[in-house]
Amino acid sequence: MIYPYRVSTQPSKTIETFPNPQLDRDYVITSVCPEFTSLCPKTGQPDFATITVSYIPDKFCIELKSLKLYFWSYRNEGAFFEKVTNQILNDLVAACQPRWMEVIGDFNVRGGITTRIVASHGKRTNP
Repeated sequence: MIYPYRVSTQPSKTIETFPNPQLDRDYVITSVCPEFTSLCPKTGQPDFATITVSYIPDKFCIELKSLKLYFWSYRNEGAFFEKVTNQILNDLVAACQPRWMEVIGDFNVRGGITTRIVASHGKRTNP
């Protein structure tokens, strides 16, 4: 079957947004990517993680397909866990300017140790 639209199959650093449909209320959006992959900068071997993004939107929300393609863009990049997690936070904050955001990187076992990185922006209110 041929679809009448083009589906992107390439990773992208572009993060798309859409207007927050509920500007008058604080609420939390949580998106979880259980299949995040990047490369170890020392060995070149893949690192696997679950990335959890939680945020209270202000004027804009993050579009999920672009978030998936953004995460996919890290598959061929070498970076330490701390750098990857903080870069994701920086890029997402720049894209949607949330009232509050937290990015958690739960990285799988390497050398018998699991690692969790938590990076946040702004002050969380109680939605």
